Amino acid sequence: MASPWKTASVPGLQLGLGCGFWICRSYRLLFRAGAMGPHVVPRQLVWLSRWQAVCARGASVQHRTRAGVSRIPSLLSPGGALGVSPLVRRSSSSTPPGAPEVVLTQQRYPVTRLPFSAVSAEDLAAFERILPGGVVTDPEVLEASNVDWLRTVRGCSKVLLRPRTSQEVARILRYCHERNLAVNPQGGNTGMVGGSVPVFDEIILSTTLMNRVISFHSVSGTLVCQAGCVLEELSRYVEERGFVMPLDLGAKGSCHIGGNVATNAGGLRFLRYGSLHGTVLGLEVVLADGTVLDCLTSLRKDNTGYDLKQLFIGSEGTLGVITAVSIQCPPKPRAVNVAFLESPFYVLVETSGSRAGHDAEKLSDFLEQALSSGLVTDGTVATDQTRLKALWALRERISEALSRDGYVYKYDLSLPTERLYDLVSDLRARLGSQAKHVVGYGHLGDGNLHLNVTSEAFSPSLLADLEPYVYEWTARQRGSVSAEHGLGFKKRGVLSYSKPPEALRLMQQLKALLDPKGILNPYKTLPAQA
Repeated sequence: MASPWKTASVPGLQLGLGCGFWICRSYRLLFRAGAMGPHVVPRQLVWLSRWQAVCARGASVQHRTRAGVSRIPSLLSPGGALGVSPLVRRSSSSTPPGAPEVVLTQQRYPVTRLPFSAVSAEDLAAFERILPGGVVTDPEVLEASNVDWLRTVRGCSKVLLRPRTSQEVARILRYCHERNLAVNPQGGNTGMVGGSVPVFDEIILSTTLMNRVISFHSVSGTLVCQAGCVLEELSRYVEERGFVMPLDLGAKGSCHIGGNVATNAGGLRFLRYGSLHGTVLGLEVVLADGTVLDCLTSLRKDNTGYDLKQLFIGSEGTLGVITAVSIQCPPKPRAVNVAFLESPFYVLVETSGSRAGHDAEKLSDFLEQALSSGLVTDGTVATDQTRLKALWALRERISEALSRDGYVYKYDLSLPTERLYDLVSDLRARLGSQAKHVVGYGHLGDGNLHLNVTSEAFSPSLLADLEPYVYEWTARQRGSVSAEHGLGFKKRGVLSYSKPPEALRLMQQLKALLDPKGILNPYKTLPAQA
C-alpha cells in the first residue's frame, strides 16, 4: 500500500503531514504531530482530518489569502464555529441525556473474580475510624466512580474512600492487606483503557482530597505536590510563577497529577519536554502492605542505587499508590505562536521560544516556503491566548466528540512514521459498513497513532474483526500496542505483542514482590495468570 505522507524540508523545520477524516456534528476534529528544528522548537505539530463534510450547520469555512498567509476568520470570530471554547473537563458523571446504562465489565468481558474478601459492615466501621467522614456508600455518588468517562466499562464497588494524607492511605492499605480486600486507586477517572474503575467490587481509593501543593522552588522550578492535584490547577499555579508543567493533556481540567504519573501520560508537550520518566524527580508511594516509600527527592542528580521511582511511573496503580510527586517544571516560554494550516489535510503548528521576533520570523519563513511550494494552501496564525486556546480546543476535544458517536473502540499505538496512517486506510477497507467511522489522529513527531472505531453499540463481531488484527498489524511493524494511555483492563492481554516472554515474567515477579496478595488494581496491566 502506498503511503499518503508528504514531507517538506525548509530551513529550521521539517514537517511531515498525513490525512484522514472524521465527521463531527458540532466541530471538526484535529490530528497532532511533532517536529524539531535548530531555530524554532515547536511543542508539537498537529495533523488534522480532511474536510470531507461540513460538520456544523452554518459552519462553512471561508478562505482569504493575504501577504502569503491566509486567514480563516469564521473559525475564530465571536460568532464563528469555534469562538472561545472552554477547557475540556472529562467526567464519567456527565452522561448524555438518554444514554444507555453501561454493561457491567464482568458481563461484557470473560473475566473471573479473584478470591478477595467482600466488604463487610465491620470493614466499613474500620474505614470510618480511619477516615471520619471520608467513607462514601451512597450508590448515586458511587455510580460516577464505577464507570469510566468513555462509558465502556463498569464496576460494582460499594464503597469509596477519600483520604487526605499519605498516612491515611497507609492505614487503609495496611487494613486491606490484612483483610485481603482488593483496592482500585482512582484519580480523575479520565483513562482510556478501563484502568481507573473497578472490574468487580474493589474498594475505590480516590485521591480527590489529596490536592495540596507542598512546595515550589521559584529558581529551579521544582514542584512538590500531593497526587490529587488537578493538572490544570497546577498549570495555573506554576504559570503565575513563570514556569509551565512539562505535560499538557486534553483532560487537564479533570485528571490528577498522580494518575498522570501512574499511567506515564504523554500529552501535548511530550516532544518538547520528554516523558514523565525524565521530568519526575521523586515520588512518595504507599505499598500494598501500607509501607510508605518516601523517595520524594527534589534533586536533579541522585545516582544512589536503583531508581525506584521508575517502577511506579507507568505501573497504573498495580505496584503501589502514588501519594505525592516531585516534578521539574521548565521556564514558561516568552513567545508562543500557533499556525493553523490547510492542505489536503489540516495542520496545527505551535512554536515556543524566548524571543517573539526571532520565532515569528522563522515561522513566517517556513510558512512562506510551505505556501509557495504548494504543500500548504491556506491557514491562519495566532499569537494571543484567546485564539491559541480556541485552536487547541479543536484538538483537545476529539475524544470527547468521538464518545458522542456511539461505542468507541480505542487503540493507542506507536508506529514507524512512514506507516502511521496506513492502518486507518486498511481498517476502513476491512470493516466496511460494520463501523460508523474509522478515525486516525495522533502525534506525528513521536509516531503515536490514536486509532478510533465507532459503532452504534458494542458489537462482539466487530471486536473480533478488530482484535487481534490491530495488534498483529502493529507487531509486524515492531510497534507498541500502547504509546501513552497504558494497558489498564482492556489491553492487559495484548502486552505480549510488544514485550518478550522474559520481560513479562520479570513484570510478574515484580508484582508478586511488591503486592504478594495482588490487592492493588487487580485485573489490570499484566496478563491474567492461570
